[in-house]
Amino acid sequence: MPRQGAPIYPAGFIDQLMRLKRGSVSRRHFLQVTGLGLAGLMFGGTGNGWAPAHAGSLGRSVSIATWPNYHDPATFEQFSQQHGVAVNVEIIGSNEMMIQRMQTQTAAWDLIVPTQYALTPYAGLSLIEPLDLAALPNFDPAANPERYLAPAMFGGRLHALPKNTGTTGIAYNRRKLDPVTSWRSFFDTAMGDASGRTIVQDYQLTTIGGALVALGYPFNSIDPNALSKAEDLLMQVKPHLLAIDSDYQPAMRAGDAWLSMCWSNDAAQLVRDMDEIQYSLGSDGGEIWTDYYAIPTGAQNRPAAYALLNHLMDPKVAAADLLINGGATTDSRVFPLLPEEIISDKVIYPDEASLSALEYAIAVVLTDPNRAAIMTRFKAAL
Repeated sequence: MPRQGAPIYPAGFIDQLMRLKRGSVSRRHFLQVTGLGLAGLMFGGTGNGWAPAHAGSLGRSVSIATWPNYHDPATFEQFSQQHGVAVNVEIIGSNEMMIQRMQTQTAAWDLIVPTQYALTPYAGLSLIEPLDLAALPNFDPAANPERYLAPAMFGGRLHALPKNTGTTGIAYNRRKLDPVTSWRSFFDTAMGDASGRTIVQDYQLTTIGGALVALGYPFNSIDPNALSKAEDLLMQVKPHLLAIDSDYQPAMRAGDAWLSMCWSNDAAQLVRDMDEIQYSLGSDGGEIWTDYYAIPTGAQNRPAAYALLNHLMDPKVAAADLLINGGATTDSRVFPLLPEEIISDKVIYPDEASLSALEYAIAVVLTDPNRAAIMTRFKAAL
């Protein structure tokens, strides 16, 4: 699998992770030491050239492309110990990046974690394959509401399985800023009290979507006039930004950033660890999302991909993963396994009223050339 730098092996990783969870090291230190945000991570190996002593029909390794801060490392270690297969984890920042690398064959992952709006283009381009549910006994379709299965159904067959659901909102430091509860106030604050301390995601869906909502347009708009005005707003805010980055936790934890676009799973981690961080959903709109596991058509190790996916579908494994990553489950079997403090956490499980203004992203947004061009110009602007 093509990689950007050497893999990071787990010697000392768990110790650093526990130090991070206790708050004795910063997120920045953790990423610098482990390289998790900068390169691939290998679970189940001990050094270059390692091969499991009992590797068999599942091969030596399996690769997964996923989002930052999105898994409990112990779930991968457990899989490696049970099956003798190393798990290579590569961090991605957007669905656009993932689909581009798959189309240009600059990546060869065995398992990927796309968002619901990306599934239609992936399936249309035959980049993901219909799943053999007989090879996934830990998955129970009846335990997942239809609204989570429907986006992954093509030609009468499931092409992906739900991982987590959540929202995209606003994280802010309440000791530095007044409450930021709308996308209009997000951009106003970014150009005011949070100038030089604000991060927007390196992801056109949410960054352009947030600007559109701030101006009174739908999150998913591809109307040229609306997009032109959204671009104007983004260009106005650009000089005030600390960064354009989908991995914003390090800066928020270090206090370099006071305000950031934020996925709810990241927000759950930040709010849990830092009393000064608050999370709000835009009262004027925004995004609700569901992420999925899918197997690429060109998977090099399909048997191991199915084995890993089946492992991740185990309700006990999924519950343990959720305790770390802060996502919300779609699986009714997992819900009873979660502690009350997670179930009652409004960051993870907001009330229905606060979700009413939010939209699911639609497939056309992924491939709209105008939105892609705006994001390119925005990132390149001085």
